[in-house]
Amino acid sequence: MANESDLIVETHPPISMTCADDAGIEKGALLVFSGANTVAAHDGTANASFAGIAAAEKIANDGNTHIPVYRGGIFRVTANAAVTALGAALALDAAANKVKMAVAANIASDIVGCALETCNAQNDTIRIEVRPGFNNNAYA
Repeated sequence: MANESDLIVETHPPISMTCADDAGIEKGALLVFSGANTVAAHDGTANASFAGIAAAEKIANDGNTHIPVYRGGIFRVTANAAVTALGAALALDAAANKVKMAVAANIASDIVGCALETCNAQNDTIRIEVRPGFNNNAYA
C-alpha cells in the first residue's frame, strides 16, 4: 500500500484490535471497522467506518490476529484534494489511505479528525489531529 500516515505526536497510546490473519497491513495505514473491534486496511470502500491508524505492521499469514491501533494523535496524512480550512473535519476518501474535507454527505463514522494545516493539491501531506467521529459542525 502507499500513502501511509506518519505519527508526529502520540497523544493516546495504541489499543489492541482484532484483524484477519491473512491481512497484510502497513504501519501507518488508515484502518476501517470490518466487524466488532475488528479492523482492516482502508481500501476506498464507500461509507466505511474509520477505526484508527495502524501503530505497527501486520504481516499476512503470520498467525497473529491482533494489531495495535492509534485512535488519537497528531499525524501527517495524504489528502486526495485541497484542504482549504484549518480545523475542518476530514473524512475517508474514495482513494485508499487518503483523506478529504468532509461534506454533508459524510456520516460521523467516516470522520478521521481535523485539519491542523491546509494544502492546495492532490497528494499533498498535511498534519491532522486524529479524532474518530469528530464533528465541528462545518458540514452539518
